[in-house]
Amino acid sequence: MQQGSGSETEVTWEDQQNINKFGRLNTRFHELEDEIKVAKETSENLEDAENELILTDEETIRFQIGEVFARVSKEEVESRLESMKEVTSKNLEKLEEEKESVLAQMAELKKILYGKFKDSINLEED
Repeated sequence: MQQGSGSETEVTWEDQQNINKFGRLNTRFHELEDEIKVAKETSENLEDAENELILTDEETIRFQIGEVFARVSKEEVESRLESMKEVTSKNLEKLEEEKESVLAQMAELKKILYGKFKDSINLEED
């Protein structure tokens, strides 16, 4: 386990649990980054669809519901897009909050682990 020139430090069961927890949090952090990216893309796509809807002259719009396109009134499409944007926005906020929580937990574990193992452990991304 020795990486730097530090002295050997015994790894207790609690230390191993902290290292494992850090690993799980790091994995969740990367999953959250991916989910946030997808949510932002979805939000942008909904915004683009709303802008395109403004430009159209048609009264009925082909709107995808599941795997099927149905003719829906322009007002109904506007309403559905607005509700979809709200859901996406709330989801994005929730993901951002979870990401901040995960980062805070990771920072606390880094402080504990680096405090004990100094340069014998590497918790940084390469």
